[in-house]
This record gives sequence, structure tokens and C-alpha cells, in this order.
Amino acid sequence: MSAMSMLMAACLAFVGSHFILSHPLRAPMVRAMGEKAFLGLYSLIAFVMLGAIIWAWLRIPASPPAYVSGPVGWSIASAIMWLASVLLIGSLRGNPALPAPGAAAAAAQQPRGVYAITRHPMLWGFALWALVHMALWPTRENHVLTAAILLLALGGAWAQDRKKLQLMGSGWRDWQSRTSTVPFAALLSGRLPWGAAVPSLFALVGGTAFWLVMCWAHIPMGGRMPAGIFLWL
Repeated sequence: MSAMSMLMAACLAFVGSHFILSHPLRAPMVRAMGEKAFLGLYSLIAFVMLGAIIWAWLRIPASPPAYVSGPVGWSIASAIMWLASVLLIGSLRGNPALPAPGAAAAAAQQPRGVYAITRHPMLWGFALWALVHMALWPTRENHVLTAAILLLALGGAWAQDRKKLQLMGSGWRDWQSRTSTVPFAALLSGRLPWGAAVPSLFALVGGTAFWLVMCWAHIPMGGRMPAGIFLWL
């Protein structure tokens, strides 16, 4: 099996195992083996699949991209990645979609901050990452990887809505009616005021710090290709 075929198989297995274990098999497996044992198995499978992706990626010969984006493209991409970072960090607090004891209470609150932008800020953080890297570095191997992350993020948002609707019933249905999956759709439709979309201090500071670290790490990890503020430093 070629390295490219291995990468495609590993990405498919990573996405497929995540969907299967997170949704149809989660409840029966938790009943059979307990929550902690299931989470351990889930994490082990995820790490094995991720390791297979990295193993295959490192064995694919470097190929030139179909085109090279200029400074304008990189600047736009860096701004989008800042938003993705704010969404990701902001999703770590008060997220009704996470399996936390306070999920029902969080869903009863008025959507604010990143949740006024999208009810799936964590998944959209990954989706924006995939879209940006897909557009900026058009090679076969990169498109295979980013397409897998994009499918996992957007498919995960759809599956998460279905699962939470079953678990929370009217509470999640009400949260859905006041928010949107697509970023800014609830704001554009008038369901939420634009002032509600101002991210919290935690999301802004944490997201910006995370973005800066990732921009810095882009140089050693991305073949000395600067991103973010390091485009101009």
C-alpha cells in the first residue's frame, strides 16, 4: 500500500471510528463496559488512528502546491484563523453541546458570545482550519487530510444536534431555534442582535493567545512558512 493510500485509509478510519463510537455505539458500549472504560478505549482508538495519519503523512514525498497564495491570501487566512481560535477557546466554557452536568442550564441561557455566532463553535473552529489550509496549500495529501477534518467537523455538528435533541428534548430544540449552525446566520436573520455576538474576555484573550502560539509554531512545523503577525515581523 502506498503512503497516499495509507493516508486515505487512516483518515477514513479516523472519521468513521469517531462517528460510530460517538453516536450509534456509544450508549450500548457505555452500558456494557462503563463510562471510564469506554472513554479509555475511545481515546486509544483515536490516538492509534491519529498516529497512522501522521505515519503516512511523513512518508509521502513533498509535492509542490497547484498554486501559491500571495500576501493578501495569507492575511485573509490569518484573520479567519484568529476567528477560528476565538471560537475554539470560547467553546470551552458554557457549551451546552458538551457532556457536562450543566448542559441544560447553559442551553436555557440567552445565546451570547461565540454561541451567538454559531451553536457549534468548537466544531466550526476545526472546520475553518480545514477550509483555510485546504485553500492555501493545494496538494493531494493536504486535501485528503483537510477534507477529513472538514467532514468530521460539519458531520459532527449535524450528528451532535441529533444526539442532543434525543437527550435534552425541548431544551435543545429551544436552543436550536435561537441559534444557528452556520456562523452568523442567526444574526443575519434577526433572531439575535449583533451585540450578542461580542465574544467574552475569556474567548478573546484565550483565543488570541492560542492564535499567536499557533502562528509562531507554524514556522518550525510548516516548513518555515510564517503566518499571522509573523508575516510582517
